[in-house]
Amino acid sequence: MKIGIVGGIGPASTLDYYRGIVNSCLAQTGSYPSVVIDSIDMNLMCGYFENQCYNGVLRMISDSLVNLKNAGADFAAIASNTPHIIFDRIKSVSPIPVVSIVEETCKYIKENGYKRILVLGTGFTMKSGMYEAALGEVNIKAFTPGENDIKAVNSIIFPNLENGVIINEEKKTMIDIAEKYISSYNIDAVILGCTEIPLMIKENDLSVPAINTAQVHIDSIVRIITG
Repeated sequence: MKIGIVGGIGPASTLDYYRGIVNSCLAQTGSYPSVVIDSIDMNLMCGYFENQCYNGVLRMISDSLVNLKNAGADFAAIASNTPHIIFDRIKSVSPIPVVSIVEETCKYIKENGYKRILVLGTGFTMKSGMYEAALGEVNIKAFTPGENDIKAVNSIIFPNLENGVIINEEKKTMIDIAEKYISSYNIDAVILGCTEIPLMIKENDLSVPAINTAQVHIDSIVRIITG
């Protein structure tokens, strides 16, 4: 099967998706997967979200999905958490099936028995409540940071982390923010709900498991490709 990736949001994590899908398929089957990527303008998409122009986001993503279908993709994935804020609308107009990073992450959390989750991500993602709603459906409690910490995390993601730039002081700030809520809310796992955050926060950087949503998404994509 050919996978289509809506990429560019951001470019650094799109590279991780491509590398991860190829390496995993090669390790499991000895064959290289068929992958097509349509890279869109992250600045334009973020501008739409900033102005709550969700129809603009929908047009961008749906046009990209059409491009992927026309390139022969059998199914698709959006290599970013933030557009999943309107995933139901995207799914309803997509010409091919789309694998949701939120749905796959929630499955992973449930399978691993986590009950109290901290969500880190872009300001758009943290304010959207999408993970809280999805996890609430399976009786898992999700928390987001307070307003000032949301701004701090978002300022680390944009512009540096989205461009693959990691600054040690910013990494320490993000870890300190996470640990504050881990302690206060008795958190047992942290969602790295921006596909760039795993470039900075690694598996053993926090006192509880860090859930790499990009890797969870990649693993789900590979399962479909390999059957």
